Amino acid sequence: MRGRKIYEGKWKILYETRDPALLIQRFKDTPMLGAGRPRAKLPRRGAMKNQISAAVFMLLQKNGIPTHFVEVVGERDMLVRRLEMIRLEVVLRNIAAGSLAKRLGMEVGTTLPAPVLEFYYKSDALGDPLVNEYHVRALGLASSEELRVIRETTFRANGVLLPFFAEREILLADFKLEFGRHKGALLMGDELTPDGCRFWDRTTRENLGKDRARRSPAREATAYQEIFRRVCT
Repeated sequence: MRGRKIYEGKWKILYETRDPALLIQRFKDTPMLGAGRPRAKLPRRGAMKNQISAAVFMLLQKNGIPTHFVEVVGERDMLVRRLEMIRLEVVLRNIAAGSLAKRLGMEVGTTLPAPVLEFYYKSDALGDPLVNEYHVRALGLASSEELRVIRETTFRANGVLLPFFAEREILLADFKLEFGRHKGALLMGDELTPDGCRFWDRTTRENLGKDRARRSPAREATAYQEIFRRVCT
């Protein structure tokens, strides 16, 4: 049973349950972006986010990678383990795109010789700046041991996700993960959807993730529906 709302962000709402160790994570159809500006409503976005994330979390757990996911409990709701979130966005890049291509002057679409892992400090006031492990420790965000686990888990997840999406004719250019503490263990949390992943069609290299979503509501709807079809049906 959904209880008191304890958090609301751009993309989701968290509610308490009768068990203090569990929460209900509800995905929004219409997220709020900067200064309260709503993004165009995408029909069934919340439901698709819920099903895509559930499918990917179950895949990772099947392969020994712990996540906060417990089960789907409604069209837009999943039951998750309560986490003390680490204020880091962990980005894993397989192909040069977005800010990496811009910062390093690389041609967009270049396959990287090895995956590149980046940390971003979650701070709206600072614009989520890129940080290194020394910054992370200086800010007291995570210990050296926690950073080791985060690195290893992220690379393991990449090894599971790349062939999974390749089988569905999707290139996983890059993706964002978040982690939190639960009863002494580090678990992957948040979500894994086109809002935090850069998906390209393997044949045409057409954008099916966040790049395409930024161009128009119609293109965003088509991209979301295509990823949902390939992953969940």
